[in-house]
Amino acid sequence: MSSCMNSETIDGMIRSSASRFYQVGSLPGSPSVYGRLRAWLSQEPWVGDSVEVSVTDKTGEKVTIRKVENVRLLDKYNSRKFSQGNLYLTATHLIFVDPDNKKETWVLYMHIASVEKLALTTTGCPLQLRCKTFLSVTFVVPKERDCHEIFTTLQKLSQPVHIEDLYCFYYTSSTEDIPKTAGWNFFDLQSEFQRMKVPNEQWSLTLLNEKYEICDTYPRYLYVPASAQTNILIGSSKFRSKGRLPVLTYLHRNKAAISRCSQPLSGFSARCLEDEQMLNCVLQANPGPGYMYVVDTRHKINAMANRAAGKGYENENFYENIKFHFLGIDNIHWMRTSLNKLIDTCESKAPSMSSFLNGLESSWWLRHMKAILDTSWFIAQAIDAGISTLVHCSDGWDRTAQVCSLSSLLLDSYYRTIQGYQALIEKDWLAFGHKFSERCAHIAGDPKEVSPVFTQFIECTWQLTHQFPRAFQFNERFLLTLHDHLNSCQYGTFIGNCEKDRVDLRLNERTYSLWGYMANHMNEYMNPLYDSSFAPQTLKPCLAPQSFKFWRGMYCRFESGVHPRENLGDLLLATCDHSASLEDHIKLLQKRISTIKQKISDCSDKVKSEILDKPKETISHPLDNKLFYNKAEELARYSTIEDAIEGCTELKQACELVDNALVVGSTDETKLIGGDMQASMEQLASELGSVALDWKTLRNVKECVCSTPFDSFSRKYHCWKCGDVFCSRCIDRHTALPGHLSQRAVPVCRPCHRLLTVAGDSGMPPLSP
Repeated sequence: MSSCMNSETIDGMIRSSASRFYQVGSLPGSPSVYGRLRAWLSQEPWVGDSVEVSVTDKTGEKVTIRKVENVRLLDKYNSRKFSQGNLYLTATHLIFVDPDNKKETWVLYMHIASVEKLALTTTGCPLQLRCKTFLSVTFVVPKERDCHEIFTTLQKLSQPVHIEDLYCFYYTSSTEDIPKTAGWNFFDLQSEFQRMKVPNEQWSLTLLNEKYEICDTYPRYLYVPASAQTNILIGSSKFRSKGRLPVLTYLHRNKAAISRCSQPLSGFSARCLEDEQMLNCVLQANPGPGYMYVVDTRHKINAMANRAAGKGYENENFYENIKFHFLGIDNIHWMRTSLNKLIDTCESKAPSMSSFLNGLESSWWLRHMKAILDTSWFIAQAIDAGISTLVHCSDGWDRTAQVCSLSSLLLDSYYRTIQGYQALIEKDWLAFGHKFSERCAHIAGDPKEVSPVFTQFIECTWQLTHQFPRAFQFNERFLLTLHDHLNSCQYGTFIGNCEKDRVDLRLNERTYSLWGYMANHMNEYMNPLYDSSFAPQTLKPCLAPQSFKFWRGMYCRFESGVHPRENLGDLLLATCDHSASLEDHIKLLQKRISTIKQKISDCSDKVKSEILDKPKETISHPLDNKLFYNKAEELARYSTIEDAIEGCTELKQACELVDNALVVGSTDETKLIGGDMQASMEQLASELGSVALDWKTLRNVKECVCSTPFDSFSRKYHCWKCGDVFCSRCIDRHTALPGHLSQRAVPVCRPCHRLLTVAGDSGMPPLSP
């Protein structure tokens, strides 16, 4: 954004950018203040110095919104350092624009975790926003009245009351060429179990929950021991909290199984014969050691306390050949408190080494990561040894989901690929009912139900990727994108608390899938160090305390002054892309040179025969056919792009000899061969100019050609045709380059795309920008 832009130009750009995420005509008539606020924000003309509107709720409350000028964005560590610009409210984002410093700050409403008005100062009224992505910004609004109006508006827009007011139901993918159905059919629960060779003799599919009658938080298709009869399944379901009976979630190649359920309604002395028979059926489904583990992920004292509410844990006197283990992962309330302490530590105004380390230690965050991975490794070891394991916590949708998915990740290399990791999330988190809407505060509700359960799962995965950098197909950006869109509600993938909720909301018809979006950006998420042949089948992590790292890329990624300017992963990806482009180009050149060599050989044979048939005195340009053929033969041996280009010079010299020889030849056949060879040379020249041989370095590139500044997290993209660096807005085109043998679509900038399109329509060789 240029510093010479006037207010009207900036307003137009903001409105144009915001329209990429929101379509006015898609908003249904909503009686809520939330719906009317968004409707007004999407239709407001954005002219003049300030604009305001009043919307009246059913209760008579009025909310006034405006674009506010001369707003300050404070620096986190230096209150005297600030940016000054305009604050805009669009239908989906709060946007701060500083035209002088070419700075933009976009805050998605659904990412806002809390809005707080701070004490009034002499320069204005501070407004602090904390986001679920761990971005924290403080604006100073000149007038207290404006600050209060923005504060009230953001509170309403960041926490809608109704689930159908979420962003995903209004989002339209205007810049992505993705159909709404893309991604929803990528994964199927039955297909995933078929990959594990289920059903089989020991495990079978039951349709008792096809209409969600036994358990409304479980998927409709359940896999249970083949020996378990219907009365056993129903009886066990009634004895388990929320009806979540023991069912299969992962079957190892050695027949050992991970099953999951919720705590039993045992109280102090209650028992259920059907539930005891159910666990015995799970045991008998594995013909291995003759016993199985029951893992309770809670602390034993917490499980004992639940007995007072009629719940509790299994009584060892009633279950035979079962070994019980309490593995001590804290509940959602401890996790929420721990994350808040970690955030406070990261947002310290005057951090020192000792205060940061003390804050990190007192938050217990890394201890929780270790406890989760300790439990997951215990389960993985048991399964690897052939011992089936049943896992539960309280209701079986928080800690159970964490350890079941992570133990499967340790055991199965398929889950370490991008597709496999998405399938793992679909199975253990989405199908088996993690309460995303409540844990992530997608809608207004009880704040005590909010907890970073899925965030911990993503971080545990990140910890493993650091220990085994060659074992995972995806990179850090993949995990961060998952976390961002978990909270953005831009896609319907994580909306709702269970499979039934998503079916009732018809999310696959009304919203876009995150998997469809990620499939369109797959090259951004590839780990350049991944080696599928290197990865062991079972990972053996080091769980010593010193092996756990603080994830700066997650919790401090918006601190541009602390981070290095270039991300190492992005540099590796750019290097891999550049190498792939050159290798593809070399293959095409080798093919073309081989073709031209053959044509030269054919032409030389024809010319030679004609020369021998003519009198010697008529030959004005003798042709040294042996030298000519040897030069042509050498061209086929070029293996690098530099050798190929140098060889083209010699090839042109050889073609000149052919042209001279063609003066002597007079038949139409020799002229036709020479004409084809000349056309091949012109085609080769055009192909040489369609691929960038040198790519501009990413180092010290502070802004795109469109003046969009690059921050520490912005991905920089190379155009494969011209080699320049662009932002995501300027390189949203993909097309095949004439200089690539594979002819696969690659990223190109808009000017290059126009040139390629014009050249393709006219039938001319591609032009150079």
